[in-house]
Amino acid sequence: MTAQKGKALLLKLGDGGAPETFTTIAGLRAKSLSLNAETVDITHAESSNAWRELLAGAGVKTASVSGTGVFKDETVDGDVRSAFFAQSLDNWQVIIPDFGTIEGLFQITTLDYAGEYNAEATYTLALESAGELTFTAI
Repeated sequence: MTAQKGKALLLKLGDGGAPETFTTIAGLRAKSLSLNAETVDITHAESSNAWRELLAGAGVKTASVSGTGVFKDETVDGDVRSAFFAQSLDNWQVIIPDFGTIEGLFQITTLDYAGEYNAEATYTLALESAGELTFTAI
């Protein structure tokens, strides 16, 4: 895989329809995805040379998504704001260029608004996974 433009990483919100349509969250300048897996330590007194032992496949897996940007689309901004206030679990996609798509339920956990008197209004959002995610390779 060659180097990719950061702006090609996309965050999309599903509309809940059948079939589901996804809309790109416009205006995001910075986006990140973090995949995590907890470990389950099963080390005991007889572990070889006191090395830690882990139980394979036993930890909780989570994903966190964050983004920062400027207001560009009133409709999408309204959808994000509505999802936050409803604390709904919505289907989201994270498109990673030349890699694939991660999709699943997420909840918006942070929605910040900011602005300076001589600059544009900005927002920051954070999502936490709320179920099993799927990965589709490109």
